[in-house]
This record gives sequence, structure tokens and C-alpha cells, in this order.
Amino acid sequence: MEAIPLSSQFDVSEEELSRARLYRLLSRLLGAPADDELLLFLRSLKGDDSPLGQGLAALSGVADRLSVEEVAQEFNDLFIGVIKGELLPYGSHYLTGFLNEKPLAELRGAMSELGIGRSDTASETEDHIASLFEIMHGMILGDYGKPVSLADQFKFFKDHVETWSIKFFEDLEAAKSARLFMSVGLIGRLFMEIEGEAFKIAA
Repeated sequence: MEAIPLSSQFDVSEEELSRARLYRLLSRLLGAPADDELLLFLRSLKGDDSPLGQGLAALSGVADRLSVEEVAQEFNDLFIGVIKGELLPYGSHYLTGFLNEKPLAELRGAMSELGIGRSDTASETEDHIASLFEIMHGMILGDYGKPVSLADQFKFFKDHVETWSIKFFEDLEAAKSARLFMSVGLIGRLFMEIEGEAFKIAA
């Protein structure tokens, strides 16, 4: 696939860069409404014959048919709403049914052990799916001082991402407001399944 350009000051393999790019793309899509630049990027995506590649091609096709305003409205319907959106993309909600519960405290403890702090500009809690994917992206590229080992990435993924992200992406695929985000849900679900299997093989 053609992906968001990334570089790292550390020696990171092309495979790891590809992982980081996909985490970054999903984080950006799930963290804020797409702007013109992102929508143009989505339209330029090229897939392949793999299920994930087909998902990326589908995302590109839908992006080509929607305006920035339509995508922003979809984002609002899904994640913001008048009172709340159709989905609540937070780990605590998916794991306990409530916001700001024990899973968030456990996540903050894991972040502290890894030397990862919350951004001063962050408006969401750390267990928002976009925040977690930004953390995974940063661990791969060494944004927190040095690349985090695969073993530590796997532990963080298993404890704080895999526990609920697949269910979230399944819900996103099926959400009544989802047009662009139906493909985002498909890509996210497939990527999480691939990551889970890859980590198990590497462990």
C-alpha cells in the first residue's frame, strides 16, 4: 500500500515502518475528522489481493465519493453526536461498560513504566483508540527515546489493545452511520488480527 510518509531516527525495518504507518493512519482517522489533505491521501491509496489490501482499496473508493463535509458529519454522528456518538471508542467503556474505570488506570501505569506521558494538548483520555494507536506507532519508531522491543510491544498490545479493539472495529463496521468508516472498521479489525497472530509467532 501507499502509506503516510514516516521516518525514524533509529534503524527500523521496512516491515516495522509499514506497521507504524498503518497505526498512524488509523489513529488519525479515529482521532479527528478528515481534512482535505487526508481525504486526498485516502483517495490515492492502492490495495492488493490480500484482505487488508482489498480493505484499503475499498476505503480509497469510498473516499473518492465523499466530500470533506460528508466525512466530518459521519465522524460527528459516530463519535460525538448531540449528547454522545453512536460509538464510544474507549477501552474502559468496552471492558467495563463505564468510562474512566480500572482499565484506564492500568493503562496509565503501563505507560509510566515505558516512559510514555500524556500529551499536554490531548483532549481524550489515554484509552481512546486513537491514543492507543498513536502509542503503538511511537513505540515502533522510537518516539519515546528508543524503539520498544517486540516483547514489550506485545505485552502492551495484549494487555491494552487486543482486549477490546477487535470488538470496537466490528461495531464500527456495522454502525448505521458508517460509510467511510465501514472500511476503516474492516481495516482495523484485519490489522488487529494480523498483529495478534504476528506477536504470538514472534513471542
